[in-house]
Amino acid sequence: MSYTGDVTPGGGPQVRELGGLTITKVAVDETMSNNCYLLRCTADGSQVLIDAASEPETLLPLIGDAADGGGLTAVVTTHQHWDHHRALAAVVEATGAEVVAGAPDAAAITEQTGVPVTRTVGDGDTVQVGDCTLEVIAIAGHTPGSIALLFRDPDGHPHLFTGDSLFPGGVGNTFGDDAAFAQLIDEVETKIFGTLPDAGLPDDTWFYPGHGGDSTLGAERPHLAEWRERGW
Repeated sequence: MSYTGDVTPGGGPQVRELGGLTITKVAVDETMSNNCYLLRCTADGSQVLIDAASEPETLLPLIGDAADGGGLTAVVTTHQHWDHHRALAAVVEATGAEVVAGAPDAAAITEQTGVPVTRTVGDGDTVQVGDCTLEVIAIAGHTPGSIALLFRDPDGHPHLFTGDSLFPGGVGNTFGDDAAFAQLIDEVETKIFGTLPDAGLPDDTWFYPGHGGDSTLGAERPHLAEWRERGW
């Protein structure tokens, strides 16, 4: 099956095979329809889960038994909002995975889930998936500690996991906070779309948001000015 990025709660996952990394995308929770992304290194079987949002009964069979490969080494929570970590406790209990989050959101995640964040990250840090490296991009605004994760596929274009900071059609909700919106749109424009010299990613970068379908930066770039004008 060719990958489209279109998944629905209760439906099956979509799988994308890259040169050294397999991406499995699944949607959970009929109400919130959160995306969860399981990344697996093809060299050693190590896995990282991005957002244990809900339904451990859906996520744990995808992860499988550690005897089948490298096991789940980490769960990365993209931000502190409750709908992105409801299965965190169950997944960590079952797998013993490290818990990773952006430093400014770590205390809130620990308080809400009862699961200690064992590693905090920010701009310039990395998360390993076996032989594959995910680069951390801090994108404040939707929450203070929101992060995105970038995989630079050596055999193709970049792949970016954006949480709730960037979607097809706009940046994430800032709930009427004008200062937070200004911060978020500034960070998305400069760090991801590269309106500053030596920053940003190419138009063929495929990005994967916390809800809904995927897109490319090239498809969204022409709309940056209207997003800023529209606000949130």
